Amino acid sequence: LLTFSSAYAQTVRDLIIQKPVYASCNYNTYPDSIPNDLTPSPEGKKPFYISHYGRHGSRYISSRSGYDIPFRMIAHADSVNELTPTGERVFDEMKLIMADTERRWGELTSYGKTQHRKIARRMLERFPEVFRDDARVSCVSTIVPRCIESMGVAMAEMKQVNPKLRITMVASQRNQWYMNHQDRKLRKNYMTPEAKKAYDAYLSSRLGNSRLMELIFKNPDIVKEIVDEEKFNYYLMKMGLFQQNTHLYKNTYLQDLFETDELYHMWQIDNVYWYIQHGACKLNGGKQPTSQKPLLRQLIADADSCIRLDKPGAQLRFGHDTVLLPLVCLIGINGFDLATDNFDELEEKGWWCSDVFPMAANLQFIFYRSSPRDKDVLMKVLLNEKEATLPIATDCAPYYHWADVRSYCLGKLEDNP
Repeated sequence: LLTFSSAYAQTVRDLIIQKPVYASCNYNTYPDSIPNDLTPSPEGKKPFYISHYGRHGSRYISSRSGYDIPFRMIAHADSVNELTPTGERVFDEMKLIMADTERRWGELTSYGKTQHRKIARRMLERFPEVFRDDARVSCVSTIVPRCIESMGVAMAEMKQVNPKLRITMVASQRNQWYMNHQDRKLRKNYMTPEAKKAYDAYLSSRLGNSRLMELIFKNPDIVKEIVDEEKFNYYLMKMGLFQQNTHLYKNTYLQDLFETDELYHMWQIDNVYWYIQHGACKLNGGKQPTSQKPLLRQLIADADSCIRLDKPGAQLRFGHDTVLLPLVCLIGINGFDLATDNFDELEEKGWWCSDVFPMAANLQFIFYRSSPRDKDVLMKVLLNEKEATLPIATDCAPYYHWADVRSYCLGKLEDNP
């Protein structure tokens, strides 16, 4: 309890003040550096196997639709001479961003490549026993180019550190059933009438921004016919924050238009939305995390297979945020299996999606043993390279007995057939 409470001693507002892009949830950028403060290996044991699922690195926005919403509104206002000097500057900045992202929709950025290089190098530096000599590193990616590139740059970095590594890389439709499984029925029905009613009530006091309207438009009351205040405010914030993932990251003009509370309200809106869509929300039956049963089942099978091998190695998987978040919720890592119908509890109890799936987010399961004959295999979980907790009793925290974890995970699959 003390560890959990200290981890969230900072408020969300504190984090947004320090790093405004935190407010953008799944557009949040990965930390540039990670402290090397891991707990030493269990006595007499050493790491021998790593199982990993990671999100692709920073990318350009997937489609121009989100940018088009505020851009068309401000372009219309400009055509009728309704922009203030600040509004004209905003329009110019938006045109610059639109030009920079054109035909790059969803592509991995140079920043995204750097993120995966650093993560790969830290993995080798932290767990050299797993990557010694000619250890085997088996990699699988979804068929999306930004994931394939993320896998490629990570493996190039590992190969540079240890040229002897035996690396295989696969990106095939045959693996999509667990690498990027999307349950159509669950996705179609996540916003039940009960969830929508509660979500709309939650949004009611957090939408709109009259201050921004007065800053950008000469006659805010007049332009309301062509500018939707709520959508313009929300998507312009997104547009400004998203640039932290591109080579325009130093240009924070749009981002700096917004006050902390305005960014904070956007985070609240998005955090609840992600919870309804992928968390154990009671208002839609709490089954959304079960979309990742195929991946969890595969993780267990792969671990069982690799534990039987005499030599160390790693299995690395490169995919998406809409897989990683529900997987974390399904397993219950760091309390993300929270089930509630009270959206205020999310913030109070630390269900902060920005912590789970920034660009290049990753989940690592590190396995330990004394020798291939050791039957008491231990493991620990790293979420974004930081030690995480499981809702399982253990006598060696932050380590867990794999037999207990395996049994727990199989129970999750049985409970959610």
